[in-house]
Amino acid sequence: MSFKSNDSQQITLNDALFGLTDREKRMLEKSWAKPFAEKIFPKIDESLFACLYSDKASRPNTPVNVCAGALIIKELLNLTDDEMVESLAFDVRFQYALHTTSFEEQPLSDKTLSRFRKRCYTYELATGIDLIYETITGLSGEMAKIMKINGQIQRMDSLMVASNIKRLSRMELLYTCVSDLVVYLHKNNEDDKLEGLEHYYNPDDYNKVIYRQRKEDYDQRLQTILSDADSLIKKCNGGYDDVPEYQLLVRAFSEQVVREDDALRLKTKEDGSMNSSMLQNPSDPEATYREKAGKQHRGYVANVTESVGEGKSIITDYQFDANTHSDSDFLKEHLESVERIPGRNTLVTDGAYSSEANRQLADDKNIDLVTTDLLGRDARDICAEFQFSEDGTRILLCPAGNQPKSSSIVKSTGKVRASFPKNKCENCPYKDQCRPKTSNKTSAVYISKGSHERAKAQRFTGTWQFKFLSKVRNGVETIPSTLRRKYNIDTMPVRGRIRMKHLFGFKIGALNFRKLLKYLGSLEKCALNPEIA
Repeated sequence: MSFKSNDSQQITLNDALFGLTDREKRMLEKSWAKPFAEKIFPKIDESLFACLYSDKASRPNTPVNVCAGALIIKELLNLTDDEMVESLAFDVRFQYALHTTSFEEQPLSDKTLSRFRKRCYTYELATGIDLIYETITGLSGEMAKIMKINGQIQRMDSLMVASNIKRLSRMELLYTCVSDLVVYLHKNNEDDKLEGLEHYYNPDDYNKVIYRQRKEDYDQRLQTILSDADSLIKKCNGGYDDVPEYQLLVRAFSEQVVREDDALRLKTKEDGSMNSSMLQNPSDPEATYREKAGKQHRGYVANVTESVGEGKSIITDYQFDANTHSDSDFLKEHLESVERIPGRNTLVTDGAYSSEANRQLADDKNIDLVTTDLLGRDARDICAEFQFSEDGTRILLCPAGNQPKSSSIVKSTGKVRASFPKNKCENCPYKDQCRPKTSNKTSAVYISKGSHERAKAQRFTGTWQFKFLSKVRNGVETIPSTLRRKYNIDTMPVRGRIRMKHLFGFKIGALNFRKLLKYLGSLEKCALNPEIA
């Protein structure tokens, strides 16, 4: 299939719009379809996806902007693939939004959207390049221009995204891995390796082993499963390394089981190596475990960056990773990906994003990083009065304006040691606050650059600017709730980090378009009411 752009959509005599009455046309003009057709669809960059198709002359692809646009509308209206295809075939609003009113036959079939997503998945798996992310963030930038949001103030927050998998006990996990491999071998006519394991490919065996047994038999059932897993791994050793079912069984067995004196048992915390990256369910091997705010999470974590204007906002960036990924790491990756800007911008986060390295990286990109809830122990206020060198390895001046005799960093602690004449410190009004260590001839203070920056941040929390930015930051807290209630991010019908990230991206595109609709609606109200304008 070769790539062909969908640059021109010429109106024909059979255009669906010609059959509408004046009343129907007015209703169409007032619907969501008109802003999508005029503001969103023309801005979808088809050239990004040319790499998914062949260079050789062959049957042309389904228009990429139609596929991408349809996937955004699908999330906007909470439709399935089949419902989206049917709506495009019979609803003129969908045809108008996707510029297909003149098509003799609508371009989407029952497999079009799934094949398009698969191409994007395969491409990212091979290259690491996320075409969906580039499309959605590109559209976000265009919507920000329309809404006149310059990005000088941004806010950031993360949210847990559950993988659509069942929570398994350790026995269920091992049983499922054994059963999956047994079923694979049975389907491939390799029953010679399954002597004594035939019951695993019986659909009723799972309930019989896991649920229809007395509690007193638990240890015996577990030992049977462990022995079956061990023997099956030995039988398959060396010949099935590229089979996912075999890989998952080996992974689960190595993570969960300990061999002691030819006996097998489950690992405990005392054995070590029990961590959050362990296999949770073979249906989604990439899902990880994390406890946050007293709740257990199995799946992934997303991070969103929202640009803020007066009474309006738009999500301009997003990230998606295993839920063991920290907020601080998300911020670091975001800052590394953005270019240095000419003006000074502000990024508001909570305390989980804060670190001295991130603050320095933000400053290098001309961004003021403001954290509204500082974590950890407070620094002494006097630390803010010391002047440090740019690299943070020397103290240049003390609060009283005195230059130290010598100054150097203590590598073992990361603190800077500054030595002053003893008489300077003994007669200094800041002596009780600095608390220098005095010897025969000198007095020395030990202060880290991090304490200096933290003390300055603590002072900033009392200003009106900080109170204003705290209110701005609170607005981003609505995004996780909206994505859960309206866009069902915890029950996505796909599994795996890349597939879930792609679908999450389309949901972000739909949420942004809804924000754009709200903005455009407010402009119409102002135009109708001269007093408001």
